[in-house]
Amino acid sequence: MRYAVLGTGAVGRAVADKLASLGHEVVVGTRDPQATLARTEPDGYGNPPFSQWQASHEQIRLETFADAAASADAVVNTTSGAGSLQALEAAGAENLAGKVLIDIANPLDFSQGMPPSLNPVNTDSLGEQIQRAFPEVMVVKTLNTMNCQIMVDPARVAGEHTVFVSGDDTRAKKAVTELLISFGWPASSVIDLGDITTARGTEMLLPIWLRLWGALGNADFNFHIQGAHTGA
Repeated sequence: MRYAVLGTGAVGRAVADKLASLGHEVVVGTRDPQATLARTEPDGYGNPPFSQWQASHEQIRLETFADAAASADAVVNTTSGAGSLQALEAAGAENLAGKVLIDIANPLDFSQGMPPSLNPVNTDSLGEQIQRAFPEVMVVKTLNTMNCQIMVDPARVAGEHTVFVSGDDTRAKKAVTELLISFGWPASSVIDLGDITTARGTEMLLPIWLRLWGALGNADFNFHIQGAHTGA
């Protein structure tokens, strides 16, 4: 499969690296590749500049959002939630149409400082906004309720724990579930919550996730839903 991972931050790098390790062809998309490669300082989260990361991942190309999306069979959105719609608009509806779009972003709003709030929230979600803006795309919300290292290495957390999927297209969710299994997630750990409106619930886990991170002092944790569940 050919994947376009939109976003050059820690989540995008982790997912791109995992996909490439599984034998997929991976392109990372950014607004301005030259500007991205020209950065020499760590980002706001302390991650090394992308050029440094790419030096050890030469098989993963860096292209514009549009070129990355056009060449891909499926797209992964790891951009900042506040900029996701703009990034996808730059990717181009014509380059996204008919493809599965795995949405990992969260609509964190830092306008009032820390900790961030959510926008939208309660009656809408970023996943829904993306689906409405790009009706020809099959949006599947997943992996947005955990640290990026756990996304691609679930064994990092001992015992059973859970990953959710939300989306309107059953076949798209099945394909994404198969991808999650290839990442190391047991089928019994994948819970299909239903249509894309259920992304509201997973996005609203972020406030408690952030506070758990602060209380525990690390991000090596995840949610486990215990009860009658037969897997995806």
